[in-house]
Amino acid sequence: MPRIIDVAAGILWRDGLYLAVDRPKGEWAGWWEFPGGKVEEGEAPEAALVRELREELGVQVGDFEFWCEKVHHYPRISVRLLFYHVTAFEGDPRGLEGQSFAWVHPARPEGIRFLPADDDIVAALAEGAGPTGK
Repeated sequence: MPRIIDVAAGILWRDGLYLAVDRPKGEWAGWWEFPGGKVEEGEAPEAALVRELREELGVQVGDFEFWCEKVHHYPRISVRLLFYHVTAFEGDPRGLEGQSFAWVHPARPEGIRFLPADDDIVAALAEGAGPTGK
């Protein structure tokens, strides 16, 4: 079994919608996911989340909370996804790495094909698993 790569993923919320981004290149091009990325060696997952959202989308993260963790095994890689609800951020998201993005209604993510690792996350969001206190 391949080693597990830790990934911090942000579920950014605005007006009851969450942000999804597409993968513009690579093996999973055209599939959608939650923004974020690899946790570097010696880096805290929360720091990786803040860094990745700044690098990918040009936003400065304010309030966020850890939501859940899951491991997913792809044919050539395994990932441990650490999901955070991001309820406050500064700036308007921009696809700084060539990706498109869409604000998605949790109950109606039609037309967006999420990565297999995100399928149950999307389903949980549709069932109301949003950030606490919101």
